[in-house]
Amino acid sequence: MNAAPAILSWMTSLADATRVRVLRLVERHELTVVELCAVLQLPQSTVSRHLKVLADDGWVVWRPEGTSRLYHLAVNELPPAARRLWTLTREQMAQALATEQDDQRLASVLAERQSRSQAFFSSAAGKWDKLRRELFGERFDVLGLLALFEPTWRVGDLGCGTGQTSEMLAPYVRRVTAVESSPAMFKAAKARLAGIPNVELHRGDLAALPLDDGTLDVALLHLVLHHVPEPAAVLKEAARALAPGGRLLIIDMRRHERREYQQQMGHVWLGFEPEQLTGWLHEAGFDDVRIHTLPADPAAKGPALLSAVAVRRK
Repeated sequence: MNAAPAILSWMTSLADATRVRVLRLVERHELTVVELCAVLQLPQSTVSRHLKVLADDGWVVWRPEGTSRLYHLAVNELPPAARRLWTLTREQMAQALATEQDDQRLASVLAERQSRSQAFFSSAAGKWDKLRRELFGERFDVLGLLALFEPTWRVGDLGCGTGQTSEMLAPYVRRVTAVESSPAMFKAAKARLAGIPNVELHRGDLAALPLDDGTLDVALLHLVLHHVPEPAAVLKEAARALAPGGRLLIIDMRRHERREYQQQMGHVWLGFEPEQLTGWLHEAGFDDVRIHTLPADPAAKGPALLSAVAVRRK
């Protein structure tokens, strides 16, 4: 004897009005058994029994949420014929009085969820930053912002150090060209960046970049300028390597008085004044200069930092 067509099983599942009400609800939102009980005004045993029938026939799936299960309509897993049957059934039930009342109670259940969420944030506001760091780490938000980079960009990491920034940028852009003058830093960057296909590493002087004219869309100088004797010359080289309309991002120290840095870390400049950087950038061929003091990290022990963004003149 031939097996009964699948549609007969689907029709049996949908022949019960309560099961149709359940499907309407979990099509719109993932819901727990407790929430479904509140909306349908039925005991848990009854709701669980209907959910089992629907799950056995492939209408609903669930995922764990703590000690509960969240149920939703398995619309993407259903065969086309089952989806057509469900569409017809849902349309026929749309005007039923019970469905209107279900929708009203569902709104209350969702509002209660929101209230619980707001209550959590009200109690956690004072410690939210610490909690977020414990859950996700220090730099997840900055790393997420890298996705704003255009995938076609050619980025120059000028004075790349050990290659940390180049490594972070590589998945998001077309090409990263990293340049480093220090032999020890170059060696560390070479080991770090080996095997990343869209990163090119060059040993070279920042005042005489080993790059052709206009080959970059974005250039970065992160904590670099205070190490070079002639920052203005480095900025002119960066402008040469950038295409017209390309952007330069500088992160460096604001002017400070910690002269021990010159002996301890070889700093040539004790940071920079915004007006000083602005003048150099204009002379180098940049416009639209924007400089901001960066928020201080409470754990940081160094001088205040600033960022400067400028656009290569067209």
